[in-house]
Amino acid sequence: MNGVEYYVHDIDRFAIHFWGNVGIRWYGLSYAAGFGVALLLLHLLYKKGKSPLTPSQQSGAMLALAFGVLVGARVGHVLLYDLKDTLADPLSFFAIWKGGMASHGGFVGVMIAGWWVSRTYGISPGRLGDILTTLAPPGLMFGRLANFINGELWGTVTNVPWAVIFPQSAPPGTPIAAIPPRHPSQLYEAALEGLALILYTQWRIWRTDVQKNPGQLSGEFLILYAIVRTIGEQFREYDSPPILGLSRGIFYSLFLAALGVVFIWRSRRKTA
Repeated sequence: MNGVEYYVHDIDRFAIHFWGNVGIRWYGLSYAAGFGVALLLLHLLYKKGKSPLTPSQQSGAMLALAFGVLVGARVGHVLLYDLKDTLADPLSFFAIWKGGMASHGGFVGVMIAGWWVSRTYGISPGRLGDILTTLAPPGLMFGRLANFINGELWGTVTNVPWAVIFPQSAPPGTPIAAIPPRHPSQLYEAALEGLALILYTQWRIWRTDVQKNPGQLSGEFLILYAIVRTIGEQFREYDSPPILGLSRGIFYSLFLAALGVVFIWRSRRKTA
């Protein structure tokens, strides 16, 4: 506790530190873990007859999806949150080890990659989207846990017993005792965007007949993500100016929710 009432965040960003700014970071490992779990789930879905992607196709699909996530999340962060600073220093675009990956951009990247996979392997977009939907939440959870480890995207000031003091939230040199404790909103988001959606999507694909309506689960996922993201944003400090009085996380999620409604409508229309 370092002599204060609340936990003081002091987790090293490096899982393995070599020298200077070089090492294996938890942030990078979170992406590796997300892709690894996704590949395992994809293989299990194929074995149980819930995915048409053969083992040879799975590796190609995951490579395309990983590329879509990484590029989409980075481009999304630049366009939605950090355009001015990136234009001032274009090379900062490649400094992904510092963080700066936007989940909304990642969704767009996955959709584009999914479209390519759908056309390449002859799988209907709706069916493929429903499969991919079950693979995404573990990556979201690991990413939020990495945000907490990095001490970034902290929450609003609070005095709840589990509050955390994030030294990065104050100017350098500020005494720990003078830094207000904050909600560990990254952990809330890991539970909401990750664990809750893992439980829901896995239940839907394994225990219900949702695959009879291709696109239904994709729509449900987008709507639920928008809801849990909105809940999590209530405890998160704004890291960018709001849009129309809404945090950017909420504002951009409105478009995901609208897209989810379209997916569900199209799914039910085709099976009516």
